[in-house]
Amino acid sequence: MKLISWNVNGLRACIKKGFLDFFREADSDIFCLQEIKLQQGQIELDLEGYEQYWNYAEKKGYSGTAVFTKHTPVSVEYGLGHEEHDREGRVITLEFDNFYLVNVYTPNSQRGLVRLPYRLQWEKDFRTYLKKLDAQKPVIICGDLNVAHKEIDLKNPETNRKNAGFSDEERANFTLLLEQGFIDTFRYFYPDQEDAYTWWSYFRSARQRNIGWRIDYFLTSERLKDKLVDAQILSEVMGSDHCPVVLILKEILA
Repeated sequence: MKLISWNVNGLRACIKKGFLDFFREADSDIFCLQEIKLQQGQIELDLEGYEQYWNYAEKKGYSGTAVFTKHTPVSVEYGLGHEEHDREGRVITLEFDNFYLVNVYTPNSQRGLVRLPYRLQWEKDFRTYLKKLDAQKPVIICGDLNVAHKEIDLKNPETNRKNAGFSDEERANFTLLLEQGFIDTFRYFYPDQEDAYTWWSYFRSARQRNIGWRIDYFLTSERLKDKLVDAQILSEVMGSDHCPVVLILKEILA
């Protein structure tokens, strides 16, 4: 069973850069997108064999998520159930018989950490939401979590310590999330792998020089550990300033 997650940084732009070719070649069971930057009706995709679920931001050309799945979910939920969080289209939850899939695009704290107070409230509410789901059945979380957890997860930790995505507060909140009973699947398989990044700035040829950050994740409930097969970063796939990440599992769909 293959799951893919990709922050496409504008789906219409990514389509012009080969998104559909990659999508068809990947042939994933579930494919999750973040930062689609779309409003309803702005795009129609013919994805034979896949059901499509979209969560659009109220603000045009901003945020948003989508999930394409070969498997019909039991139910679908949009957002966290908090009006202050749910205007930006950041969360889609698909319930299946044996697990929940949560596709998320976590808010960025922005330059100067001006949005950090909001981000920390989001983190608290998101953990509460996940804990509620996890009490019912195992959870798979994927998406752009907008945080590099450890120094190994970005090229230049010392110069970024007080920047968005590597502040002490954001990193501590990621640790709290893992302590709720979740696994960072890439680090589960590759705890010491360096230079493994999922996002690169467009400035100064950062991607060509591999000066990046690992901020895109698959997390799973601890009790899915025996179902994990591999986690991958497809850094060679172009089309966005992020690359796709992959989770391979033993079959868990009923």
